[in-house]
Amino acid sequence: MEWTTVRDAAELTEMFGEPSFRAANKDRRTLHPLDVQWLAASPFCLIGTSDASGRCDVSPKGDPPGSLVHVLDDATIALAERPGNRRMDGYRNIVENPFVGLNFFVPGRGDTLRVNGRASLVTDAPFFDELQVKGHRPIMCLVVDIEQVFRHCAKAFMRSKLWQPETWDADAIPDVATLTKALIPQAPETVEELREYYGPSYAEQLYPKQ
Repeated sequence: MEWTTVRDAAELTEMFGEPSFRAANKDRRTLHPLDVQWLAASPFCLIGTSDASGRCDVSPKGDPPGSLVHVLDDATIALAERPGNRRMDGYRNIVENPFVGLNFFVPGRGDTLRVNGRASLVTDAPFFDELQVKGHRPIMCLVVDIEQVFRHCAKAFMRSKLWQPETWDADAIPDVATLTKALIPQAPETVEELREYYGPSYAEQLYPKQ
């Protein structure tokens, strides 16, 4: 099958046209007080990174609102890192290439807040105390020096109907235990053991004692 592909940026402009005035002029270099309010309300974000060769990773991060992000000033934010699966794909990328892209979500809202900048990995600082959850400080924080911040429109959420519960069908795909065993058949656990692992006790691992 022969594919028709885009060859350059000029072709993209020819296909889609020029952005509106609002779209072309919405990015800023510092946080507005309304951005700070958004970050305080956000419990979830996606972090995009790439290694030195350009290979990419997007990782989700989540915490209760107010505990995910700490605003250091109008051009610097810090995100808490909690215990996870220890792969650290995104953080390994940042060691090689500090540029990151973040997208902050507020449940029920179709618009999002996008932040692009340079990141560093901080292992301790006084502001860690501001990011405690259930008495536990972050293991590490991702500190981002902001280079660009802007609001992103709601069209993707409107098209996907992501926040509309009547469209949800979690049973359309197998449960996480079945998926894990199918995709990692060499895993030593049985499906039943994996179901127990991903059961109610799984939540107890979110903020373990350090």
